[in-house]
Amino acid sequence: MDKASLRRSLLKIRQMLPKTEWQEKSDRICTHLQSSPLFEQAKTVLAYFSFRQEPDLKPLFADNSHRWGFPRCVGKELSWHLWQAGDQLETNKFGILEPLANAPTLDPSQVDLILVPSVACDVRGYRLGYGAGYYDRLLTLPEWSNKLTIGMVFEFTYLVEIPIDEWDRSLTGVCTETGVKLINKNQGEKLNNV
Repeated sequence: MDKASLRRSLLKIRQMLPKTEWQEKSDRICTHLQSSPLFEQAKTVLAYFSFRQEPDLKPLFADNSHRWGFPRCVGKELSWHLWQAGDQLETNKFGILEPLANAPTLDPSQVDLILVPSVACDVRGYRLGYGAGYYDRLLTLPEWSNKLTIGMVFEFTYLVEIPIDEWDRSLTGVCTETGVKLINKNQGEKLNNV
């Protein structure tokens, strides 16, 4: 199945998740992430506001032991802005919440971990995004390419293999409602849950 067909199919299934099941699975994802050493050791975490029934990460944002950064779509790039609970948000042209343009920006050197929204991820750490390429472009830039990255997906979208292109980059790990799985980049296989 090609990327576009797989994306349509998985998004349709995700949209059909009952609200209570979606929230329960999202809460378990947050619990697993919070107990992960990658998350515990991070000072500044880049995240996203849930859109189209992506895993809901809101429970994490009350954690004041982390600084939170969220993206703004600027042209074909993402700019990252500091945000804390209570700060105003606006809706962009895609219908996604983002910080205001005047919110303080984050430099890549300040970032420890990126929680990457994904339609699906595979056991090699590759992700299927929404097709606009924002994260693909970001993760190929030298200042971002070595950051720790965790794809955030529900277990039913954690697949054995997804189609990849030459520009796709493997993530550090994947978090589902069953746990955080780190990727062994040398062998492209998952390591034990952490």
